[in-house]
Amino acid sequence: MRLTIITLAAAVALSSTAFAEPTAPGNIKFGENGEVELALTGVAGDAASGRKLFMNRKKGNCLACHVNSDMAEQTFHGEVGPELDGVADRWDAAELRGILVNSKNMFEGTIMPAFYRDSGYNRILKKFDGTTILSAQEVEDLLAYVITLKE
Repeated sequence: MRLTIITLAAAVALSSTAFAEPTAPGNIKFGENGEVELALTGVAGDAASGRKLFMNRKKGNCLACHVNSDMAEQTFHGEVGPELDGVADRWDAAELRGILVNSKNMFEGTIMPAFYRDSGYNRILKKFDGTTILSAQEVEDLLAYVITLKE
């Protein structure tokens, strides 16, 4: 009986974690250097979905600024941002999550957008105020893909 209660309690705890609400943009805890240690959702990121987001010209649009040899079949890689080959060797997951959430916390003067920020913009159209470019899960999916980019 005791084992059944413990097993049931563990199952409830795990299921509530899996269905936990994503961390709201205003509640994210940034580290001293802009890193974000805790995942934004209770669901692990999916690298295949993240790869699609990376090349999606209407969502992440990462290729507009970054070269990525893993997507050599895609045209028009940008050269504004750093090349992303080996990016996972240069930064750890928490740093990369911080860059995706709001790169301005890590790189002063960067033009990279904050993909998970919903306020504090200048001259924003009303329909975009209070929204993020990517959802919390999309950030985690994109992170899951980006951490595969090793030399």
